Amino acid sequence: MSLESKLDPTSEEFRANAAYLTAYVAKVRAAEQKQLDTEFLHAPRAREKGKLLPRERLARLLDRGAPFFELSSIAGYGMFDDTDGRFSGGKLIAGIGHVAGRRCLIIVWNYAIKGGTIDSVNVQKMLRLQEIAFRTKLPIVTLHESGGGNLDKSAAADPWAARLFIEAGRIYGQQAQLSAAGIPQLTVSHGNATAGGAYQVALSDVVILVRGQTQLFLAGPPLLKAGTGEEADAETLGGAEMHATVSGTGEYLAENDADAIRIVREVVAQLPRDPALTSVTVPAEPPRYSPDELIGVYPEDRRRPVRIQEVLARVVDGSRFDEFRSSIDAATVCGTAAIGGKLVGIIGNNGPITPAGANKASQFIELCEQKDVALVFFQNTTGFLIGTAVEQAGQVKHSAKLLQHVANFRGPKLTVLVGNSYGAGNYAMASRALDPDFVVAWPSARQAVMGGAQAAKVMQLVAEQKWARSGIEPDEKTRTTVIQQSKMIEFGLEMLSESMFCSARLMDDGIIDPRDTRRVLSYLLDVCAEGRARAPRGSSHGIQRF
Repeated sequence: MSLESKLDPTSEEFRANAAYLTAYVAKVRAAEQKQLDTEFLHAPRAREKGKLLPRERLARLLDRGAPFFELSSIAGYGMFDDTDGRFSGGKLIAGIGHVAGRRCLIIVWNYAIKGGTIDSVNVQKMLRLQEIAFRTKLPIVTLHESGGGNLDKSAAADPWAARLFIEAGRIYGQQAQLSAAGIPQLTVSHGNATAGGAYQVALSDVVILVRGQTQLFLAGPPLLKAGTGEEADAETLGGAEMHATVSGTGEYLAENDADAIRIVREVVAQLPRDPALTSVTVPAEPPRYSPDELIGVYPEDRRRPVRIQEVLARVVDGSRFDEFRSSIDAATVCGTAAIGGKLVGIIGNNGPITPAGANKASQFIELCEQKDVALVFFQNTTGFLIGTAVEQAGQVKHSAKLLQHVANFRGPKLTVLVGNSYGAGNYAMASRALDPDFVVAWPSARQAVMGGAQAAKVMQLVAEQKWARSGIEPDEKTRTTVIQQSKMIEFGLEMLSESMFCSARLMDDGIIDPRDTRRVLSYLLDVCAEGRARAPRGSSHGIQRF
């Protein structure tokens, strides 16, 4: 059926919503710009050494005019010593783009920010990228240059620093497993690669060395002298020519950054072409309502309801949506549609999830698996409905059933965090907890165990019940103190659930402009479809050098 929109783009409400989301998108872009500004400050030193800046390397690597979907661009925002985004991103510029006509997972180490050093954000981002590589089977192209472990004062503030050694080891183990799975890993060693950084290079299937720049060793000259007394310069110990002609830790020797990127593009061109897509069922058709109007859909006041159909009308082809069991529980919306010509099952929220809604969604997921179509979740829910009536109706049983269906669904799962995403509803609607292929967030998204206002009210009720049990009639000062504490809880939870706070901690794969939702979903659906069609040739050991 055709979706009919009730949204008025000329209304004052729409303009207010658009102003709220536009300002938040600008805030995300400002944080990304701070990274870029920090990188540009390094330009004179890079030019002096004959090096390209990280994003210049990326630009030369990518096919001109092809899209690049950046992942977790503000990882680490506001954490440790970052205050405005200048040190965010995990020292990695990562995403999915085309190289020599092949779709690849691309990882560029941002050596211009703190030398591309390794900390917990960097490690967690790398582990997430490897998860994506295992699922999509995309070739991995890495432009590597890292100063190794972060030893400056900010490292002391990192609560995960003690675990970093083990967590980083998982990266190396998974590199070996990716190679054994037949997923190509191609790396340019542009500069420093010491200790763990050396393994990240050497565990790649193909290594390109850069004359006069590569420094690849387990211990650099200072540590070598301190540990053994031996003195050696960096070139003799681990330079590009040494590894190309003596140790054999590299397949190609490039003359400079640009030459290295030319070589890696030529190597990628030898890989099998992307599989032909079979998921396109109908010609792509634009929605009847403009996707640009998505900027005015979600209100700043989170208590105001939002019909998920207004979002779908601006995302799906032709604004056509075949709703499943529409007469059963309107708060949970299920149905099929096409996005960019690709048939998908859609589950969205118009409110809390009831037992009937959970049952409807579970049945719908079974039908989608039977038809072998991807699922796309549009999250905007305060969670599962609570109360005596729903508990007696089996809310725990039915919500657990929905969790099982979402967790065990065997097709691709994509999630858009539109607004509220609280409690177990966050899980049931395929947040990172239930392992979807990709999760993207709108600026209006909030993820938490519950909303701030709910938590504040719970705090007050607990205090009142405690007074009642003890037979205490609190004075005005005591009541005021509880109210103030409740407001602090509300403020704290709102801050901790806020979109940039969550994205900084890799609770999603990035914040998108709502107006880009259709384009992003269509692109990622292609990535997922190709991943299922790819058949890399694996082995028991991966590619090794002799």
